[in-house]
Formats: sequence, C-alpha cells, structure tokens
Amino acid sequence: MFVKYTDEKIIIDGLLNESDWEKTIPASGFFEHFPNHGNDKKNKATIRVMNNDEFLYIGIKIFVNPSRLKNDSFRRDFQAGNSDNVTLIFDTFNDGNNAFVIGSNHLGIQRDMLLSNGGGGLRDFDMTWDINWESESKIYEDYYITEWKIPLSSLKYKEGEIKWGFNSYIRNTENNSWIVWNLAPENEMFFNLAFTGDMYFEKPLVKSKSKKSIIPYINTISYKDFDDKSSGNNFEFGSDAKLIFDNSLTLDMTVNPDFSQVEVDEQITNLTRFEISLPEKRQFFIENSDIFSKLGNGREARPFFSRRIGIAKDINGNNIQNKIIAGLRLTGKINNNLRIGVLNMQTSSDSNNEISAYNNSMISIQQKFFARSNFSVFFINRDATGNSDFLNENDKFNRVIGLDYDLRSNDSKWDGKYYFHKSFSPENNEDNDSYGFSTTYESRNISFRLAGLYIGEDFRSDLGYIKRNDISKFYPEIRYTFWPKESNLINHSFELTPVYIFKPNSNYKVSDYYIISKWDAEFRNSSRINLSMWNRYTYLFDNFNPTGTSDGIPLPANSEYYYTSFDLSYSSNYSKDFTFKINPSYGKFYNGFKKSLDIELSLRIRPQFTSSIEIEYDNVSLPEPFSSAKLFLFSPRMEFTFSKKLYLASLIQYSNQSRNLSLNARLQWRFAPLSDLFLVYNDNYFTEERYHSIFIPRVKNRSINFKITYWLDY
Repeated sequence: MFVKYTDEKIIIDGLLNESDWEKTIPASGFFEHFPNHGNDKKNKATIRVMNNDEFLYIGIKIFVNPSRLKNDSFRRDFQAGNSDNVTLIFDTFNDGNNAFVIGSNHLGIQRDMLLSNGGGGLRDFDMTWDINWESESKIYEDYYITEWKIPLSSLKYKEGEIKWGFNSYIRNTENNSWIVWNLAPENEMFFNLAFTGDMYFEKPLVKSKSKKSIIPYINTISYKDFDDKSSGNNFEFGSDAKLIFDNSLTLDMTVNPDFSQVEVDEQITNLTRFEISLPEKRQFFIENSDIFSKLGNGREARPFFSRRIGIAKDINGNNIQNKIIAGLRLTGKINNNLRIGVLNMQTSSDSNNEISAYNNSMISIQQKFFARSNFSVFFINRDATGNSDFLNENDKFNRVIGLDYDLRSNDSKWDGKYYFHKSFSPENNEDNDSYGFSTTYESRNISFRLAGLYIGEDFRSDLGYIKRNDISKFYPEIRYTFWPKESNLINHSFELTPVYIFKPNSNYKVSDYYIISKWDAEFRNSSRINLSMWNRYTYLFDNFNPTGTSDGIPLPANSEYYYTSFDLSYSSNYSKDFTFKINPSYGKFYNGFKKSLDIELSLRIRPQFTSSIEIEYDNVSLPEPFSSAKLFLFSPRMEFTFSKKLYLASLIQYSNQSRNLSLNARLQWRFAPLSDLFLVYNDNYFTEERYHSIFIPRVKNRSINFKITYWLDY
C-alpha cells in the first residue's frame, strides 16, 4: 500500500472526485479468509490512501449488490459480523502487537477500536476507544464508496516514520464471507497482527500538533432506598482531561469521576467455590488497559484487576461503591520498542462501613524483544491514607513487583507466557511468590500446550484477582484439527486437556483434577457445535454449599468427590436476523446430579431494533440432608437505535440464586462529536417473598440519573 501526500482540499462526501485520488495507487487483490480460504474470484475492492500533515484520507470502493447490503443497527461500534462493512488496521509502530482499528459501513456508521496482544482473538479488541473522525458513504448501482478523514493526532506514531503495518478486512453478509487484503493462514484469525502488509508514505510523517481535550460532566440523580427508608437528590460535577504528547504518549486525568452511564453488571449463577471475575466496563480504566491487565495468569492470579478500585466491602461483607476522588493514567510508546503505563487513583474513606482511604498506583514498563515478543516489569502499590482506628495492621499497605515475558513468534505459531511475581504486606510474607509458564505451539493441524503455575499461601494483591492461594497447577493441552474438502464442515477437532491442582502446604495433596475431552466443529454457514466430557475430582478443604443459596446444609470439609458430566453446545449462523445458542448439560455433581440448560435467543429488526434473551436453568439435586435447588437466571435485553445519534437500551435480570430482580434502562443522545446526554433508570427488587408459591417482588432501591458530558478539543 502506497500513501500519496496531497495539498489538495479533500471534501468527505463519498464521491472521490478530487484530482489527487486518481494519482494514488489503489490496493486491491482481496482474498476470502472464510469460508473458502484463498478464493479471490468474488472479492473486488480497492483502497486508496492519501495524507497531509494533519489528516489521513481513505477512499474505499467495494463492489457488491446494493440490494443485499445489511446494516445491524445505527449504533456506533456495531458488531462487524452482523453487518456489511469494511475495516482497516494500522500498526503504526510496526510491533505486531498493538494497532488502531477503524471501520464503517455503506451508511457511513463508524466503528473504532484498539487491538492488543497481537490480535490473537476477539478478546483482544477494545471497543471503548472513540476518536473524532469523519466518514461518508454513497451507494451506487453495483458498488458503494466510503470516504474517511482521520486526524493523525488520534493515531500514535513516531515522527519521521515512513512505514506502518497495514491490513483490511471486509464483511459480506450475502455470501457470509470474511475477505482480507493480506491473507492470514486458515487456522489464524484474519486480524492477527503477525500477517499485516506494509503501508508506505510518500513523505515522512511530521509531528502532529499536541492534542488536548477536556471532558466535563454534570450529573443529577434522584434516588430512594426502600430498605433503609432514605431518599435524596444529588447534583455532581467533575471532569476528565486527555493530553497527547509527542504523537505517542497519552495522559488521562479525572477529577470526581462518575460512571452512572455504564451498563450494570450481568448477573451470573455461581456454582463454584470461587469469586467470579466480572469484566471492567468503566471507560477510564479500559483504554490501553492491556499494559496493566495482561500480566500474570488471567484465570488464577492476575496482579492488577481495575475493578478493585472504586469498589470495596462494607461491614457486612457486601460489595459497594467506594468513591474515587481523582486519578491519572499515562500510557503509550517512548519509542518503537519501549512502552510505558503509569496509573494513580485516590479513593475516599467511608467510616460508616469501616473503609479506609487508599492511594492505588501502578507502573508497568514493556520492552519489545525480537519480532513480536515483550518483556515487562511492573510495580503495584496500595497504601492506606489517613489514620483510621478500624484499619487492621495487615491492611495498611500491599505491594507487588513482577517480571513477565510474552513470547510471540513472527509466524504466530509459537506463543508463550512466563512470569514471576512477589507481594509484600505488613504480615505473612514467607510464601509470597506467584509464578507460572505457558508454551503453546499451533499449526494448521496440531496444537499443544505445556503450562503450569504456583501461587504461594501468602501471595496477595489487593488490586488484583487471586482466585485461590497455596496451589500448584499443571494444565497441558493437545488438539488435532481436520480440514475436510468439499464438505459443509470448515474444520473439526479433537482436544484433550488434563488439569491437576495440588496444595503444597498440605503435602501436595490433590485439591482438584479434571480431564476435558472435547470435539468441536465449525460449519461453512458459521454455525458451531461442541461436545465435551468432564471427568472431575474435588477434595473439599472447607465446608461448601454447591447451590450458592443462603440456606441448606453444606457439604462437609475434608470430603472428596468423583463425578463426570457431559456438555453439548450449538450456535447458529450469527449473521442471520434470528440467532440462537443452546447448551444443555447433564451428569454427576459432587455427591448428586445436575441438569442444566442455557439458551440464548436473539432477534434483529434491522436497523432499528435488536433484542435478546438468555435463560439459564440449573437443577442441582444432592442427597439428604444436603442442599438441593432449582436455579433460574432470566435476562432479556432490548436495544433501539433510532438514528446514528439516539439509542435506547434496556436490560432486565432476575436470579433466584441472588434473589434479585433488576431493571436498567439507558437513553443516549450523542448531540455533538464524542459528547453525550444520558438518562439512566435503575430499579432493584428483593424476590425472597412468596405467597402460596407466588412470586412477589419487594422494591429494594430505585434511581434515575440525568448526565451530560461534553468533549472540548483545543
């Protein structure tokens, strides 16, 4: 891809009629990645790119039957798989690890994201990243054109650079295909950053003007708590600020932040012995978060978990909001190989709930090695501020230091994670290490993993997620994939994963083991089916009630269980207007049985309406006198996109395990670029009351928020 330098004034209108567009060298030659890998017969598109010192101009022409074009919704950051669209990937530092991802569809609706960790999977996308850019699309007889204008100040890069990593992919819903400019191997994701092409600029890029943004907000809230019979009306204000230095470093600051517009957490039926790790949804913590959050082992020992900031336990052990006073975060590249992240947040005290004020900070430095590998060193510090009589000695501070090495080969076949972490607290520092390794090889047919970890009994990270202490875990895996020809199957695979967990301080007694045997198949219409068998062993060191209910007799400590279960999962073609996923399971569960059914249904009336419902049913039957339960989780969701600027979303959740019924409704109006008005309504009910087995909810609390944010650039 060659980028022409232009002095011509470019109007973003979807016409590409300025003379300099004809002087560009278009990129073409797209290949099908799915379902017919390598096919180039039906995939005609051209991409032209120009720039001046301030903007990047993109002109894209896609040949398609206009009557077959589909648009999922009018909402920004729409789901790519459900809509016809084109997306571009810019690896501006040529590191094969991080990239800016920007796209739009035939109606000019925008999507912009960050891609990290080499682009190995969908979880590596961060869709909270938004920038102010222009797009316009026009539909013609047998093609459509989309034209973009992107501020270079929004794309971090090194001054004087002449080459970026570049790729593009197109979604065609008519033939259910994914089309890519620079083809990745069939077993890799088409957005994998190991397989970008090159984008050369006619002139070296100049240093863009430092960008400064202030995002003030005002929020009014009216609330009523029916439990403690309190109510009130509050008016709050605060602000975020964003400063970009030297094209590559971003300083984010916040004073009195407010997250009332963030969607509520999804309720989960928890039948395990461990805390559930819920995803972060607060935008201040998400952008560029991989430099903080992708350390250690995400399932067992993550040293930094941003949800710990601003949430604390009250005197009854319940999670409540703990006010954040202010904070700052510096992230970005020092040069093409060195990346830095600095975070500092101050939370307030809550004497009524015996919560101390804390200063929470972290610094993470990442150095690139070889083609795509990284070495990271970090320091986490959490210090109690102020003098609180109720503060325990061991809670006065907590510190964690660590080293991480992420291996990614240039061809993406080898992937690895190796780390050593150590924590420090006022007490109990003898067994305070956490370390682990994971090495994965993946080719078209065979993949295997060798992996293990250790978490010391005294290892502690107050700002992290530590699933359990005092364990040694080994979890290898092997998988073989078949790629049949002239079949409705794209591929199918057999996988075996044995997992063994020991307790070192109990003479390495086996705590758990489970052996997962799995068959998985992917069809050409993008539907999937999965069948798995779980052979489990569990030794309980403590009393445990598998139903998670507050009443009933738990299983006793120092008891052991062998049990086997079977899972079936089927997902339909996700590009259709009606989609579904069904997941039944059945088998032994500790000393009893469990039958489960999880159903997800989704219906789209394009482009204004999307609805979905998830229904979970778990029937846990244990022998007397232990607890049995029939657990339900019911979650309908609806979204109306009235225009490109006005959206309404609602989520209702009912769980008889948590005995809670909730409603969250959010109206969002984007009245100016990156500036929003929110109207948020929340309702919560207790559901433990019954009359002749009839469900009778009782109001717990209710609130309504009116919030305005405004984005100012200067």
